[in-house]
Amino acid sequence: MSNSLIIHSASQLVTVAGDAPKRGETQSELGIIENGALAIRDGEIVAVGATEEIRTLATNETKLLDARGRIVLPGFVDAHTHVVFAGDRANEFEMRLRGASYLELLKAGGGIMNTVRNTRAASLEQIVAETRARLDRMLAHGTTTVEAKTGYGLDTATELKMLQAIYELDAAHPLDLIPTFIGAHAIPEEYKGRADEFVDVVVEEMLPAIRDSKFEIRNLFCDAFCDDGAFDLAQSRRILERARALGMPLKIHADEFANLGGAALAAELGAVSADHLMVTRRDEMKLMADANVIAVLLPGTTFGLGKHDFANGRAFVEENVPVALGSDMNPGTSWCESMPMAMAIATRYEKLTTAEAIVAATLNAAYASGVGERVGSLQTGKLADVLIADVPDYRYLAYRYGANPIRMVIKRGRVVYAI
Repeated sequence: MSNSLIIHSASQLVTVAGDAPKRGETQSELGIIENGALAIRDGEIVAVGATEEIRTLATNETKLLDARGRIVLPGFVDAHTHVVFAGDRANEFEMRLRGASYLELLKAGGGIMNTVRNTRAASLEQIVAETRARLDRMLAHGTTTVEAKTGYGLDTATELKMLQAIYELDAAHPLDLIPTFIGAHAIPEEYKGRADEFVDVVVEEMLPAIRDSKFEIRNLFCDAFCDDGAFDLAQSRRILERARALGMPLKIHADEFANLGGAALAAELGAVSADHLMVTRRDEMKLMADANVIAVLLPGTTFGLGKHDFANGRAFVEENVPVALGSDMNPGTSWCESMPMAMAIATRYEKLTTAEAIVAATLNAAYASGVGERVGSLQTGKLADVLIADVPDYRYLAYRYGANPIRMVIKRGRVVYAI
């Protein structure tokens, strides 16, 4: 085996093997191989199994990596982020600590609009540089694929600038970035009180501009924020139906603050995922299950807001909805660059088991990001996105928190982070 690597003697090789999103009882199936090993060649996984079996594939040119006493698992996939932006909102964090609510800040021209002003004013180079530093920290915590949204432009030029930043970072950074357009992230200041007119802009100007740009539209998600203080159900439907007509896969922010019917809309329109879902009803969960819509839960957001109405992850599992996790990395409500931290919160407050959270942060998150055929599990033929964690058992990933368990990150067969 030339240009090859064998990782061997893992106390647990956590494969998360599967050919579709896991749901219900299968959400907790990790496919663990004790004293496991995997072989990598030219950036892909070519064999998975017991150490004594896989080591026979080695030649004089094969690099051997001993994972004794540690676990080996797929790279984390962060299924929902707003990682691309300029500036910060530390002042608003202090205001929230003194009692201001998220919606109060938004109505006063803060919140998302604060970041919109900073991002509009920033150059492409500044946005790329600031985002690259965040991606470096995410990589160090084991994230190897990240969904990245626009939405801090809210005008055509800045939304295209953000997309350009995402594509440049995807080409230059070890992390793979999955682009999502969310021009309908908030109603900009210049359209205050004229939300329908802004929807006209999204539908008639922004989406056609993306279609006519150099970006490949069939690999670019369209999202909309269907919630109190953002876009109502009819406005969200109009945006998503137009995007679907253009051939874009769909996502939706829904049920974070109020239930406007966004989860049911996701099921009706065949969205890949519905995200947030703090106040989703059981009957809507059933609709999502029937339509194969993945629930992307974002526990860091509720935690970041200091609130207690976490999404009911246990109910989603019980209703047979595939559950994925995201950090919701953003400057206002969840500046979290650690998927292990998201898993720790999800197990305590959203009632997922550690095994369910690992599946949610790997295979299911990959399918929620449209790349489940390539990443998210340790299987023959998939990209060799692999983590070595300095813990003896998979349960430590959620059991311990506040420290980084990741000791090595391998992306497409190449070591890109090690301590």
